[in-house]
Amino acid sequence: MDILACPYDKRFPLKLYIFKVNKYEEREVKYKKKPVCEIYCSFKDANIKELKEIPSCEECIKYEVDAGILYCDKCGRWYPIIDEIPILLPDELRNKKEDLDFLQKYKDKVPEIILKEGKPWALP
Repeated sequence: MDILACPYDKRFPLKLYIFKVNKYEEREVKYKKKPVCEIYCSFKDANIKELKEIPSCEECIKYEVDAGILYCDKCGRWYPIIDEIPILLPDELRNKKEDLDFLQKYKDKVPEIILKEGKPWALP
């Protein structure tokens, strides 16, 4: 999340909505510096400069968002996270049917603004 921005207006950070998380207990990484993220910690949902203590990077690295949405509150575009991969494609390269199926599958978890007004499309 520390490096992801909206491809259209470069908004950073994007809002993260998590629907499903995988936890990998066996993951262990040695860090050269902490915090690992330079600007924004999505584990704490805060800018690094605003944190009063260094976040637990060892714990954060164990989690992967399996399904969710990244949302740009500036332009209203949303981007799915599918199988732990954020799909930040331009509108013309997105698959409308797959995106709408994704919204339908998670409609109980997707914020109303995305369901009704999200770009490039929303549910009818």
